[in-house]
Amino acid sequence: MKVGMISFAHIHATAYAQYLCQHPDVEIIGIWDDNVKRGREMAEFYQTRFCNDLSQLLATEVEAVIICSENVKHKEHVIAAAQAKKHILCEKPIATSLDDARAMIDVCNQEQVTLQIAYPVRFSPVMQQVKKIIEAKDIGDVVAINGTNHGQMPGSWFVDKTLSGGGAATDHIVHLLDVTRWLLNDEAKSIYAELDTKFHPIDVEDCGIVSLEMESGVIFTIDPSWSRPKVFPTWGDVTMEIVGTEGSLSIDAFKQHFLLYSDRKNTVQQLPWLEDMDQVLINDFVQCIQQKREPSITGEDGLRALEVVKAAYQSAEINQVVPIEKVEV
Repeated sequence: MKVGMISFAHIHATAYAQYLCQHPDVEIIGIWDDNVKRGREMAEFYQTRFCNDLSQLLATEVEAVIICSENVKHKEHVIAAAQAKKHILCEKPIATSLDDARAMIDVCNQEQVTLQIAYPVRFSPVMQQVKKIIEAKDIGDVVAINGTNHGQMPGSWFVDKTLSGGGAATDHIVHLLDVTRWLLNDEAKSIYAELDTKFHPIDVEDCGIVSLEMESGVIFTIDPSWSRPKVFPTWGDVTMEIVGTEGSLSIDAFKQHFLLYSDRKNTVQQLPWLEDMDQVLINDFVQCIQQKREPSITGEDGLRALEVVKAAYQSAEINQVVPIEKVEV
């Protein structure tokens, strides 16, 4: 399968490219990036060609593209790829506005191409096991969840609201929201959020607490803060405490790791030894295209997560509980 990369702006792009190269059925046949220097460097590193123009890449025999551009550019790049009849894996969040997300979904439906959103936490081996436990009712009915998706402050365009759409809330609410929708087969009903900037001298929020009521009545809280220091041994965490009527689960998605103390690099690093969720995401996307099946994580999944993010900002602004308004697709 011939795949193209559209931008290396997002930090996950290199991991996706690495796993594409490792896949026995995939070839990266081209890279486009509006940062020409970065694009040429990536093309040289992955031993493929750099395309000066996006239309040049989309005119090739490429079957699918992975879009890792700045959030505000997702709409432009998804629509261009869809109109060129290319299947799409798009980095999260799906877009910076609900109107853009809806337009992207509509075009992909019209052109009959796959639109998958990059929410890899679903593919964590830990979360796969958690889903089995919940579906088997081993802890009874779920009544409450407390989750954290802390991270290091990524800097760069992530802290430029015109490019990212927001700060830590935009970046980190979506992962836990998506995995909880999937675990419970449930939707968010209402939200109360408090957001602030406490850790870094930036113009977007870097911390907060988000409290959700799901349609089933489950109470769900998320801490999406960029609160990990630069010396933290990995980018952040994904933890959940799931309380049921007959038991509870304590989850740490990155618990299975070694610690590497390096004098050469003057660092301490967490090196995971479980299956990498990014690799499973890439393998799932490739399989989806090969088997011509529905994507595991759809454009609508991306839209539902974005609805919650936008409601969080509204709630934080007016300091009130806000209902989650669903966009028709």
